[in-house]
Amino acid sequence: MKVKAFVLMWLRRFQTMVRYRLLVLTSVPIFLTLLTLIAITFYWTITYTWQNALMNVRADLAVAHHSMVLLKKEQRMELQAFANSYDFQRRLRFNEVTLLDWVRQQNKHYQLDFVVLHPVSKLNLFSSQEQALLLSGKEQTFFQVLDSAALYDLNPNLPAKAQLPLLTEGTIEQKGLISRSLVPIFNQQGDLKWILDGGILLNNSTSLVDRIRDLVYAEGTLPSGSLGTVTLFMGDVRISTNVPLDSANLIGRAVGTRVSEDVKQHVLQQGQTFVDRAFVYDSWYVSAYEPLHANDGKVVGMLYTGYLQWPLIYRHLTNIIEMSVSILLVLIFTSVIVYRGSRDLFLPIEKIYQVAKAVQMGLKRRVGKLDLSEGHELQILGKQFDSMLDQLEQRNGLIKLTAIELEEKVEQRTQSLHQKTEELERHIQLLHQARSKLVATEKLAALGELTAGIAHEINNPTAVILGNIELIQLELGDSTADVQEELAAIHLQIDRIRNITRSLLQYSRQGGVQDEVTWHHLNLIVEESLTLVRSGTKKMDVQFEVNLAAKCSVEVNRHQLLQVLVNLQMNGIHAMDDKGLLKIATNDWLDDQGEVLGAMVVITDHGCGISAQNMQRIFDPFFTTRRSGTGLGLSVSQSIVANVGGEITVDSVEGQGSTFTVYLKHKKESPSELDLHVTA
Repeated sequence: MKVKAFVLMWLRRFQTMVRYRLLVLTSVPIFLTLLTLIAITFYWTITYTWQNALMNVRADLAVAHHSMVLLKKEQRMELQAFANSYDFQRRLRFNEVTLLDWVRQQNKHYQLDFVVLHPVSKLNLFSSQEQALLLSGKEQTFFQVLDSAALYDLNPNLPAKAQLPLLTEGTIEQKGLISRSLVPIFNQQGDLKWILDGGILLNNSTSLVDRIRDLVYAEGTLPSGSLGTVTLFMGDVRISTNVPLDSANLIGRAVGTRVSEDVKQHVLQQGQTFVDRAFVYDSWYVSAYEPLHANDGKVVGMLYTGYLQWPLIYRHLTNIIEMSVSILLVLIFTSVIVYRGSRDLFLPIEKIYQVAKAVQMGLKRRVGKLDLSEGHELQILGKQFDSMLDQLEQRNGLIKLTAIELEEKVEQRTQSLHQKTEELERHIQLLHQARSKLVATEKLAALGELTAGIAHEINNPTAVILGNIELIQLELGDSTADVQEELAAIHLQIDRIRNITRSLLQYSRQGGVQDEVTWHHLNLIVEESLTLVRSGTKKMDVQFEVNLAAKCSVEVNRHQLLQVLVNLQMNGIHAMDDKGLLKIATNDWLDDQGEVLGAMVVITDHGCGISAQNMQRIFDPFFTTRRSGTGLGLSVSQSIVANVGGEITVDSVEGQGSTFTVYLKHKKESPSELDLHVTA
């Protein structure tokens, strides 16, 4: 926490104090310049050093490759010298019987691990490519991997010399990698008669890799503490190497270990040269590998050169640290010079800052004379600052007097504005209520006029029908017994027509008793609404499920509640596309303690439902999703129910249907109670 507080303190100083900002502004360019130089130097040094290391190891591999070429050339020359020797030529011409055994004994004199003379009858021992070269009289030297049986045929001692214990696997490698030379020998008639076969075994040839290493990595060519190594591979197995088993203590040789998977993939499988850093047994080396090819072009092994990476990195890091320390010392030195040179600016600025802070706290302070020459810009700035403070003090007095007067005027205007605002809010509330009642009244007036006309038009022919039926019954007397059932059915239908028209007339009447809020049993009003809805939906495939269980009476406007119930039922029928099951149920409205508050009507349809987006707007005036709708039905219904202290709730699942519930109070709340609910 202390470190964090210290850092935050200095950050605040740099953000708020001019002297520290000036110090930063003068020091940052120098710092950034030096930092850029360090970064460029690091980049160049790392890039150059690494590229130079790769170039060096590539050159080392080229030297090792040339050494192997010379080795094969020396081997072939040794074999040629043996073939041209006096003893060989004399036995070839005069004593061929002892020639084969004598040749096998000469390998010690020519620094070869085997020398064998094959008669031309054994030409099929060699590949077709080798046969073609021998028949054409060309000598050849190549690498070849042989199993223990083939090695034994060349020299009985070779299988034992070729054996390599595989350190990590606990097995023994029996095969051997040889450098083999073939020299064709022709008779006087120019026919191939003999094949001189000789070479060396590369397994466990420590003297060979040490000789190549001494040639590649001469003394003084590597960084101090580094180690140059050379390795011959048969496949991915090290068969001859001076890579130590312990790179830190330079102990042993890593013969019988395998190369890394990356190098194996790159060199042995793809046949390409690998030059990069590689993990060699127990440490990282700057390494170069190239494939060794057999006579048919197949990769049979690898030649490796490399040296330890860590001494190179250590030397490079030492150089970077030395350079960084030098640059840091230069940076510190230049920062001290900049800070000492900027003190003449810091002190006057600090004094001006302290005066400004004291004035801000209400104290009367001035800058006065600074320890600077008269023409110095900061001295002039201090005088102007003192003059500005004097003028500011005078103006502050005037501002205070003006502010007192302004506050008194603002307070008076604020009180007047507050009164006007309250009055305007009341007017707006009354306007909204008047608009809602006007919309509902206009709709009911138009609907009432229409339904009243229809009811009167239906009543006239109904009265005529009823009168004629009664006249028929009077005239026929006892003869009506045969059609008594039919006449009873006609009377029943006439009564049904009169009930429907009576409901329409009651639904359409405005004013008078119908507009009064009185006690009603909810079930009767629901049944009357069902009579109207069923009459208008006879041609539709709509079924009604009615469960009227409400017992509590409610204080409502019968005419307006009938309008609400008809509207909700018709909305449910339209939502079901004029077909399906519509459920209407009534019940008592109970609170959490089980006390009766009133009654409720639940209307459930199985239609399209209401989306979550539209759920917030369904009670807004003029909002509708139907082309033929006005968008006033639910808005007017909500206003009607709210006027008697009730409420309408909706629960809908899109695609499954909706349920509208109308809650009605047992006793209508007074206007003051309604206002309290609205305010709450």
